[in-house]
Formats: sequence, C-alpha cells, structure tokens
Amino acid sequence: MKPSIRRRLEQIAERFAEITALLAEPEVQADNDRFRELSREYARLEPVAQAWQAWLDNERERASAEAMLDDPEMAELAEETLAETRTRAEALLPELQRLLLPRDPDDERNVFLEIRAGTGGAEAALFAGDLLRMYLRYAEQRGWRAEVLSESPGEHGGCKEVVVRISGRDVYSRLKFESGTHRVQRVPETESQGRIHTSACTVAILPEADEVAAIEIDPGELRIDTFRASGAGGQHVNKTDSAVRITHLPTGTVVECQDERSQHKNKARALALLAARLKDAAEREARQSEAAERRLQVGSGDRSERIRTYNFPQNRVTDHRINLTLYKLDEILMGALDQVIEPLMQEYQAEQLARLGEEA
Repeated sequence: MKPSIRRRLEQIAERFAEITALLAEPEVQADNDRFRELSREYARLEPVAQAWQAWLDNERERASAEAMLDDPEMAELAEETLAETRTRAEALLPELQRLLLPRDPDDERNVFLEIRAGTGGAEAALFAGDLLRMYLRYAEQRGWRAEVLSESPGEHGGCKEVVVRISGRDVYSRLKFESGTHRVQRVPETESQGRIHTSACTVAILPEADEVAAIEIDPGELRIDTFRASGAGGQHVNKTDSAVRITHLPTGTVVECQDERSQHKNKARALALLAARLKDAAEREARQSEAAERRLQVGSGDRSERIRTYNFPQNRVTDHRINLTLYKLDEILMGALDQVIEPLMQEYQAEQLARLGEEA
C-alpha cells in the first residue's frame, strides 16, 4: 500500500472515532442540525473505517505468522496463514481504494428528471413516453418516490415534455449518467412500408438543491404567472388558478408546476426546480474548461451528446460511451435499468481510480 493512501486511511479512522464520540454527547444530540450532519458523515465514513480495520487486523495476523516461520513445529501453519493473509490483502486493497474515491456531493440528492421529445415528431413523443415509463418503473423497483410535476402530452400519445421529481436513497448517484440524447430506431405504426425510423429525446438529470436559498435568486428577476392546471386530475382541475409558471428573466429559464392543488405548494416546487436548473447551468459552464483537458470515459453528460440507442427490431440497447450492447431492450424498458447503470458506474470508478493512482 502506498504511504499516501495509508495516511489518508489513518486520518479517516481518526475522524470516524471523533464523530463516534461526538454523537454520544448530549449537547450534540440536542442540536438537530449538527446531529444530522454528523450522522451523515458517520454513515459515509463507516464503510471506510471498517475496511481499514479489517486491513490492520490482517496485517497483525500476517506479522504473527511471519514470527512463527522460524519454529519448525509451526512453520507449516504459518505458511498457510500467510497465504490466507495475502489473499485477503489482494481483495481488501482495491476495496479500500474504491472507498477512498472522492464522492460526488450530489450523489445522495433527489433529482428532477426532464424528458423532451426531439427530432422525430409524433414518434419522438411516443419514445419520450416509453422513457418516462422506464424511469418510473425503475424508481418503483428501487423504492423511490416519483411525482410528475408537469407534462405536455403528445398529439398521438406519449409526451412532448415531462418533468418528474424522484426522491429516495442515492437517486442522483444512479441516474446522473442518464443525461444526454437517447435515440430510438423502430418501425412506426403508421409506416406502411416497414421502414425503420430514427427519433430522439433528450434527458436531463438535475440534482435538487438542499434549499432554494442555497442558489441566490433575486425575486426581482422573476416573473410569476398562475394558470389553471390541465389534464387528468379529478374535480379540482380547471377550477382554480393553482398551477404556477416562473420565468427567470436574466436567463430566460422557464419552469412550471401543476401537480399540487395548492398554488403555494406549486410555487415552492417550481422554485426548487428553477434552483436546480440554474445550479446545473452554472456547474456545466464551470466544467467546460476542465472537460477540455480531461474527458471522462462515461461522457460529459452534455444533453447534446448521443449516449444511447434503443433498437426495437433487434431488441438491442447500445450505450455508446462504454461500447456496451445488450439484447434485452424489452427488459430494460420494463425498468431493469441496472444492467446499463452498473457498468457505467464501474467505468466511472475505474477512471477515478486511475486519477487516484496518478495523484498518490
């Protein structure tokens, strides 16, 4: 193990012990905000501390075995023990390196999922509807909560545009690589010659800010309009101006929410979505110079970047960033998205490990 990695692990173990002691103090337990913050840090550091302790235990066992090598009666047992400790060390080292990887501060956040039909007209809107169902099924399988905030239906089904808030554990960490252009190849129902058409949709995954106040928004730069919600929604639809549309005048960013019956709740949701969009725009701008120097193998997340193709005649899904091809389109559209997401996460971790090796 490199000395630099060892030092980092020792520092994490010291901090973990310190947090463990702090969480037991009555003063900390009485301060809800501090207790919550320390609990999050405890949960983040615990796996690292446990793996480091396993490494230290293994080192002690190896040292004891080496000390027994000179004893003829114990030499055979010592050799067996040394072989076991080497095997454990080979498994523990990559795990420790993985746990040391810098964690995206947004990984634990809820997200706003935005899907927009692109080229392809009615067929693109139908595909947007397919993507929406895929993500909703995936969210259901993972025990997440999904709320459709706004939706513009397509003329022949599907949707032209939809915004969904997805909340739960580690939502952003699993969905963040979905941003980009998704392409579909299939024969539309209206195609009499059986020709395959290509359409596209753009997907954006925006991490939700902790608080709207975290993103500085001048109320004077906002235009807020109210209107009556449209679409299915029972007796309350079209009776009150509960839906809210907010325009951020400096950037021209427009958001709306018509999910809630309360105008106040819709305004709060719309402000949260606006904050997420402004945060995303600022971060993408800041990343442009870095991306010019080093581009992640899993892609930049740019919405203009074609990331995946869904080929219906071949039942094929291809992720172009990691050259992954699966002939399981039907399963994936039913929500079995981990088959694509897991390899993307592994590729991202491999890139991070390469950086860690360069810096160590």
